[in-house]
Amino acid sequence: MMAAMTGGCQCGRIRYSAEIASDEAYLCHCRMCQRATGGVSIAFVNLPKAAVAWEREPDWYHSSPIARRPFCARCGSPLGFEYPDSDKCDLTVGSFDDPSRFRPTSHFGAESMHEAWIDTRDLPRYRSDQHDALTERWMKAVGKLPD
Repeated sequence: MMAAMTGGCQCGRIRYSAEIASDEAYLCHCRMCQRATGGVSIAFVNLPKAAVAWEREPDWYHSSPIARRPFCARCGSPLGFEYPDSDKCDLTVGSFDDPSRFRPTSHFGAESMHEAWIDTRDLPRYRSDQHDALTERWMKAVGKLPD
């Protein structure tokens, strides 16, 4: 089902709207994505470039001779990936205002996958709002917890 969705960077300087046709997303584990995000993988939604409207043009990092990545130079948020000669692009799932629609359907860059990070369902879980030191810092700084 086609839906208009919005997203952007952490500081709000770069915003976008996108026409999303599917809830399918994928995890990329390639070394370039690991280095670009500092994570063991990144979740992407693939869509036509024509389906994305940037309210403000993102900053671009030419991460290789064949690809570039949109990001915010002020806060550093990674926003996606694209091959300039393709009509498709990827947006980071985490940059959507409500990423809950998406579900992972595949892995890419499996040669660099760190298996220990794939199935973490049995690890203990801790809520941010129940971490006293963190809560105290937020309350002292701004008087409320972040959204």
